[in-house]
Amino acid sequence: HNVPTAHYHVCDSATSALAWLEGDRFGYPLVLKADGLAAGKGVVIVDDRAAAADAVRSMMVERKFGSAGDRIVFEEFLVGQEASYFVLADGTSFLALGSAQDHKRIFDDDQGPNTGGMGAFAPSPLVTPEIERRVVDEIVWPVLNGMQHEGHPYRGFLYVGLMLTSDGPRVVEFNVRLGDPETQVVLPMLDEELSWLLGEAAMGALPSRAARFVPGANVGVVLAAGGYPEAVETGQPITGIDDAASVPDALVFHAGTSKREGQLVTSGGRVLTVVGRGQNFGGAIDTAYRAASRIRFEGMQFRHDIGRKALTV
Repeated sequence: HNVPTAHYHVCDSATSALAWLEGDRFGYPLVLKADGLAAGKGVVIVDDRAAAADAVRSMMVERKFGSAGDRIVFEEFLVGQEASYFVLADGTSFLALGSAQDHKRIFDDDQGPNTGGMGAFAPSPLVTPEIERRVVDEIVWPVLNGMQHEGHPYRGFLYVGLMLTSDGPRVVEFNVRLGDPETQVVLPMLDEELSWLLGEAAMGALPSRAARFVPGANVGVVLAAGGYPEAVETGQPITGIDDAASVPDALVFHAGTSKREGQLVTSGGRVLTVVGRGQNFGGAIDTAYRAASRIRFEGMQFRHDIGRKALTV
């Protein structure tokens, strides 16, 4: 359907993948993706052929991601800034839910390995009215019209992961859900009943307009367990959540938590997301980090620069 995205090549075996690398067809950096569910960590960016071959062997021979690595995708590396755009579709039309930006790398300044997301902010200043128009015209409508034409009209959330290149927006990925941690910064800004919108989408009767949002900005900081995104330390007692939630304009969302003998403990890699709401990004950042500073568990790690990109646009 002529949706703009990166050039790519698919391989079903380590032998064919290693052979394809010999041609250096897309140059470097090069993107490798495990073509299956890998908890948001199945993407590797490599800088040379040796690193690419190591990544192939890790995915397809050593089975780092299990069956998700049965097939891998090589992709051209797109240069630009990433943003996400969301719509709620009803089969023939959609309601725009705006934009956000995620922070995938584990460490500050986008260093270290990819994760499922270390924080997010909304809306994205990069998604200007002109960029939004192009995303809608060149990506959203072609996808929804194409699915309807093929006999599979889509109802639900469509998450469009974008790279904003010098040639315009390009699709990095689609998700058929709202997305995490973007959900935690987008939905608190919604100024109408989500349940009503979901019902209208299910019945194919969404209003043809953008969703109503409160003005301002939201910033969400993920508090991750020690060892994440590799070997994760779990079972650590968590304190300070009620104290954090008492900060004005702060919200605390649970992810990797559970109860053990009445005590809240860590049970996953990304443990909590602390969201700050503000009239502007500076205020939202301050609120998020002020609330996050009140939470404690052994090995807790988080980025200190979530939302900073919004201040430099």
